[in-house]
Amino acid sequence: MRHRVKGRKLGRTASHRRATLNELATQLLRYKKIKTTVAKAKETKKFVEPLITKAKNDNIGSRRHIAKFIKDKEVLKELFGEIVEKIGDRPGGYTRVVKLGHRLGDAAELAIVELVDYNEIHAQKKEAKDKAESKTTKSKKAPKKEEAADADVVEETKEKPKKTTKAKSTGAKKTTTAKKETKSKKSDKEDKGEDK
Repeated sequence: MRHRVKGRKLGRTASHRRATLNELATQLLRYKKIKTTVAKAKETKKFVEPLITKAKNDNIGSRRHIAKFIKDKEVLKELFGEIVEKIGDRPGGYTRVVKLGHRLGDAAELAIVELVDYNEIHAQKKEAKDKAESKTTKSKKAPKKEEAADADVVEETKEKPKKTTKAKSTGAKKTTTAKKETKSKKSDKEDKGEDK
């Protein structure tokens, strides 16, 4: 039983586990999204979120504390600059773990860890939702005009298939006449070749 046992060992010694989490956190802050196993993803989330919260309080003490874990200076600058600015007033929950399925080689369960404010797909969905809501606020007269326009389009599309069927039949005739022309050209060339 694992009563009151905190965290995951990840099959590593304490020092190796610390190094792994430091590196996963660095890569997450650099690339905003990483793919790893579910256990490592959950531990990384638990490790990174307090660091980001501490980074919101931008002073020398918090910079030194975070620098113990994040060794890359460029990533530190990005964390205290761009990432903290983009997070803004979010009170927590800066990361998201999305399960992907199983890896082919060893059937390990994979997941993506990503910073919530940097996910473009979810941002696009929000924009689409906002546009849809703005369309519903229009007056009721506008949809009636659109329905009338749609009815005209339907009538026009009914006429178009008749035209396309005629074009297909004439196209077929053209190909047969083209074949006849090429055969006649070949026979003409053969006749000329015999004369020479």
